Amino acid sequence: MAKKTSLFEDLFHIASKLPWWLSALIAISSGVYLHSVATAPMPVYSDPQRLQSVVFGTFWRTFAMFGQYLVPLIFAGGAIASIVKRRRPRKLFESAATTQGNPLLSITWHEFELLVGEALRRRGYSVRETGKNGPDGGIDLIARKDGETYVVQCKQWRSMQVGLPVVRELYGAMAAEGAVGGFVVTSGTFTKPARDFAAGRNVQLVDGTVLKQWIAEARKPGPQPAAEVLPERVEPVVVEREPVVTPSADLAPLPVQAPAATLTQPVTQEAEPKPASLPPAPLCPHCRKTMVVRVARSGANAGGNFWGCGDYPKCRGIRPIFAPMTVK
Repeated sequence: MAKKTSLFEDLFHIASKLPWWLSALIAISSGVYLHSVATAPMPVYSDPQRLQSVVFGTFWRTFAMFGQYLVPLIFAGGAIASIVKRRRPRKLFESAATTQGNPLLSITWHEFELLVGEALRRRGYSVRETGKNGPDGGIDLIARKDGETYVVQCKQWRSMQVGLPVVRELYGAMAAEGAVGGFVVTSGTFTKPARDFAAGRNVQLVDGTVLKQWIAEARKPGPQPAAEVLPERVEPVVVEREPVVTPSADLAPLPVQAPAATLTQPVTQEAEPKPASLPPAPLCPHCRKTMVVRVARSGANAGGNFWGCGDYPKCRGIRPIFAPMTVK
């Protein structure tokens, strides 16, 4: 049976889920608005048929008198809770990066989910918790990057390997959520059937070793952009020969001859024709590399085309190719 909550508890829960700056903005705007309602003069109605408006106006004014203090206080507290909630995964991530040994086994399952979410944020994803209560609640995180959705399932199994049923369950959840890919993250390892099933599908299996590599890579400073040194361009030098004139008193001055041919002449080459522009290829949902057109060898789509990752077989990300729509 679900626990009953009051209106103020629901408002505080909503405020803690929102970004702190949005909760702070709602706290200020609600306080100003409710204060204006509480201090406004009470309207006078002479028509008896307006009794319903009088009752509603009285109730709303009474609520504004108390709400001008309570509602801003609730959202201000929610903003503080949101800040504390955002700082917790960061501290947990920094602690895991500096702790000796295997820090993935010394935390709770909920802290493991927070750690995975922060690791994905450091890799450019925006992460949202689904609010599932329990270590086996199905989809634990929703990650988004470049307008595409990914589902994440976390398994902090210390003595067992993650098997095929877990990976198959996530693959089915991808279709339900409209996600282009998914992650199964564990502190341990995966069985061979689970890896075989994920191969060729947009499901990335992240074991404890890979997750620790993510944490270590996030703490390394990014490479500094190197300045490109262009070779100095040397223009050809044109040297002209001047005519040689022998001075003589009996001879008239000779006419100046035309300049001889230049010693060095620039050679011009015709520009090669540029190839026809190709349609832009999408990016792989796994490694974000450019995809190429491939032909299906088997299955229901045998002989058809699909987008395949250019880094195959290292990456097996795929995308379908849809025919262009014709507007009649």
